[in-house]
Amino acid sequence: MRKATKTTAAWLCAGLLALVGCQHDRDTVDPEGPVVPPTAYNLTVPGNFPPLPATPANNPLTVEGVALGRQLFYEKSLSVNSTLSCASCHRQELAFTDGLAHARGVNGGTTLRNAMPLANLAWEPLLTWDGAASSLEAQARIPIENPVEMHQSLVTGVARLQATAAYPPLFRKAFGSSTITEDNLLKALAQFERTLISSNSRYDQYQRGNRAALTSYEQQGLVLFVTHPDGPAGIRGGNCQDCHGGSLQTDHAFRNNGLDATLTDLGLGAQTGKPTDNGKFRVPSLRNIALTAPYMHDGRFPNLDSVLSHYNEHIATASPNLDPLILNGSNNKLGAGHPLGLTRDEKAKIVAFLRTFTDTTFTHDPRFAKP
Repeated sequence: MRKATKTTAAWLCAGLLALVGCQHDRDTVDPEGPVVPPTAYNLTVPGNFPPLPATPANNPLTVEGVALGRQLFYEKSLSVNSTLSCASCHRQELAFTDGLAHARGVNGGTTLRNAMPLANLAWEPLLTWDGAASSLEAQARIPIENPVEMHQSLVTGVARLQATAAYPPLFRKAFGSSTITEDNLLKALAQFERTLISSNSRYDQYQRGNRAALTSYEQQGLVLFVTHPDGPAGIRGGNCQDCHGGSLQTDHAFRNNGLDATLTDLGLGAQTGKPTDNGKFRVPSLRNIALTAPYMHDGRFPNLDSVLSHYNEHIATASPNLDPLILNGSNNKLGAGHPLGLTRDEKAKIVAFLRTFTDTTFTHDPRFAKP
């Protein structure tokens, strides 16, 4: 009898443990089903581009993350009155600019600066005109919360998306959870922006060996573009490649290019607090430059001709921290420190060459269009 009691007790104990275990399993099973890991996104680097910098370890590119970021890029509910999205100031047909001197915000106000083009951002170490962000994840927050731009806290934006039927499943596919977080929202936007690669302009084709991609006139502009002038030596050039060289058409530096003798916008200096950085702004890529007018950080120049005229004839030599590359190249026989001295014909050739940076496959790529 005692033996049977022990056996019965053991059976009851085992059954109880099994019951508890089953209940535990039921409690831990995700009601939405198993989490499926996202699919790695294969970002193709053009052969004439430099190596791709490392993607943040905590935000690898995935097919699902990029798709979500694209959706968010065009999502107007991230603005306080649901009238603007990132794409409002970054239109694909204008190489992700807006065609305005100063970007416009939700309440009709304007920003102090021009909307920068978006292309090949994965290669940029610092972002925005003044280098305020060191990653695309950090940059994405700025326009959303800026009171002049989209004017909405990210906390509110996340709550809005969480309340929708569409977004929680998309976040779950991309990040393994249908609970939307600020970090994951910014990561998704950054993932999409890293895929915005522009690499098929006529100049790219020329670089890859198709010498017929540029006309003879445009090639003459190219020679001027890449040549550092030396007036006393009789070497004529546009002094452009010093800052806008390589396949990316930028050296990623911050420079004062002589726009004003008196500074009203400190640029990089406002971020670093260093007087030696006052008046310096990020050197933008010239890719798709013919589509991104008006030009400069404040959109002061309406066309490429006026940009060339600035560098040729209107440098403010008294501007604080004027870049030495501006001063040490001149076609004038008196040498450096004098106006650039390009002829009207030479300026026209450079402008013609600049137009070869236009990449229509990029501006019409369905992968970047509104979903």
